[in-house]
Amino acid sequence: MKNYKLIIFDWDGTLMDSIDRIVSSLQAAALSVNIEPPSDKAAKSIIGISLDDAMIELFPTASPVIWQKAKLAYKEQYISLNETPTQLFEHSRHLLKVLKTHNKVLAVATGKARDGLERVWQDTKTKHFFSSSRCAVECQSKPHPNMLLELLEELNIHADDAVMIGDTVHDLAMAKNAGVDSIGVTYGVHSHDELSQFKPKAIVDSLIALENLLVN
Repeated sequence: MKNYKLIIFDWDGTLMDSIDRIVSSLQAAALSVNIEPPSDKAAKSIIGISLDDAMIELFPTASPVIWQKAKLAYKEQYISLNETPTQLFEHSRHLLKVLKTHNKVLAVATGKARDGLERVWQDTKTKHFFSSSRCAVECQSKPHPNMLLELLEELNIHADDAVMIGDTVHDLAMAKNAGVDSIGVTYGVHSHDELSQFKPKAIVDSLIALENLLVN
């Protein structure tokens, strides 16, 4: 494995175990605006893209007014009403500490809104690990390469010296579109076979295995 200078992480499903809360919040939001809730599989499939794009993908026949209502309902569910626990995966904090001790530059590229990322950073006390971040509301949504290209420019790091790590095909497709290497993780949304279509440099089943790849 190449000795990358910049390691860019997706957040939900990669560093944080938040998939069940996202899925159940989307389903509750749909019910609250009287539309058919998505299946678990459908709800998982949009994790990583912007909430605007998610509404269109999940509810293609709904009106823009309903999409907006569903977005607001989802945010209320996720932030205030849904009690499904979310926490960092067990090895996440250790991995971030190890990478920093090896002088890696760390960043986040996420489908979360900025306020959502800042909130979980505060809750987990992990913001200090990251040199920069990009959120869906600030850039074109994954799999567009915009997030990664902006991070590379800001941090003055060449694409060859960066790697994107994520659990969804959206993450790996974004990396491919940006000319950045990727590593897939299988403990989140998508399977080994789904991730392998985008030819990542590696696919791992745990954060411990990821650490072994990145620190050598």
